[in-house]
Amino acid sequence: MSLTDEAIAEIHRLIQAGKLKPGAKLPPEQQLAAELNISRGSMREAVKALSVARVLDVRRGDGTYVTSLAPSVLLEGLGVAVELMHGKTVLELTEVRRLFEPVATGLAATRVSAEGLAEIRGHLDAMIEAGDDIESLVRHDAAFHRSVVAATGNEALTTLLEGISGRTLRARVWRGMVEASSAHRTVAEHEAIYSALADGDAALAQAAALLHVGTSERWLRRMHEAGT
Repeated sequence: MSLTDEAIAEIHRLIQAGKLKPGAKLPPEQQLAAELNISRGSMREAVKALSVARVLDVRRGDGTYVTSLAPSVLLEGLGVAVELMHGKTVLELTEVRRLFEPVATGLAATRVSAEGLAEIRGHLDAMIEAGDDIESLVRHDAAFHRSVVAATGNEALTTLLEGISGRTLRARVWRGMVEASSAHRTVAEHEAIYSALADGDAALAQAAALLHVGTSERWLRRMHEAGT
């Protein structure tokens, strides 16, 4: 382990032990380095690394603070990491989506508020109005799913699924451009999801979401196997 890694581990330990709580200001660099018996150079590099990881927030002229450590903050970089992936990434991310999103949709059916349901309905209506405008359709498709997952009230799940959506979103646009019937089928599948949510039927909502995501995954797998 490098000296910088040791410094990172020490700061992690302080946070995990509750000695540095979310929102807390770190002691001055020189003082913290002395307390942890770490060089100032290693401490400086550790702070930079933890700042990139959104664990620390360096405020010029003020000091360094622990962030809120909320999932939306700590997982914010997931989308960037996903964008840099290569190979079968889109197919793998679609598999991840199939594992998480149907369960999240079922959970949303038991928790969605009247306001949340109205928002989901609004995105569904926008999808219907989009017609043959594939990019508009897919944009509201993504917003529909974000609203559904947000209805669970689970911030970690919402951030995780949002992080993988960028790559799968482009795959959905691609499918819409090459498969003539996909737009109509997509709208019908979303209508089924909405109806189950409106009825508060968790099992049906999960099944409808699984059918929807599974359809996209099967199409993408066929394209991958065909070398497209």
